[in-house]
Amino acid sequence: MIERKFMADKIREFQVQEYVAATLEKSGHSRIEIKRTPLGEKIIVYTTRPGLIVGRKGENVKKLTAVLKKKFNMENPQIEIGEIDEPMLDAFAVADQIANSFERFGTKRFKFVGYNTLTKILAAGALGAEIVIGGKVPSARAKSWRFSVGYLKKSGNISENFMLRAKVTSKLKTGIIGIKVSILPPTVVLPDRIKIKKIEKQEIKVEELKETPKDLKEEIEKVEEIKEEIKEKKAKKEKAPKEKRSRKKDKE
Repeated sequence: MIERKFMADKIREFQVQEYVAATLEKSGHSRIEIKRTPLGEKIIVYTTRPGLIVGRKGENVKKLTAVLKKKFNMENPQIEIGEIDEPMLDAFAVADQIANSFERFGTKRFKFVGYNTLTKILAAGALGAEIVIGGKVPSARAKSWRFSVGYLKKSGNISENFMLRAKVTSKLKTGIIGIKVSILPPTVVLPDRIKIKKIEKQEIKVEELKETPKDLKEEIEKVEEIKEEIKEKKAKKEKAPKEKRSRKKDKE
């Protein structure tokens, strides 16, 4: 029973996210998060254009809350708008920006749009980025154009878990244009990147002692006493065989 309830809650959350994303398709939203609180469920919509989502005097938010209550049986849904710290490091925001530029100005300057967005992404601090534009651009036949720069991962753990990807469609008179954006954020630590540290030269400082401290004086005196004792012992050893020889001569 617990597993079924858990699965049902997750399915409902997924359905809510899909419905909110579909209703806010042209409002520049990036992602949607659902959090449970004691007062009710909080729905956070991250966007670069909050005015389009809120609407005049909050009309869009009021309509969306009413639909969520009726359609998904939510008791007290609270819709909040989250800020995106760096829009050029958010794949959905970048793709939505390209789609809006195509809808407003057309696809004649699509190369300029692609290269310009790549330079902005790199300026924001990204390690790499890729933009793929597919459709009738600029000819009557469908083609795909790929713009890439920097360091990218196509497979492996970093590609699956850390790469930021987004897909957006732009509807034009000539047809639908697909836009794919992939960004490698600067917070990712790459396993094959090696940093070589520079060895700093250490200066050896030599200072002259004006007066020898008491401890050094005592140690020097002890060393000199030991030297004198060793000399006396050597002198005694050298005298001993000479005395023995003189005694033998006297006996003879």
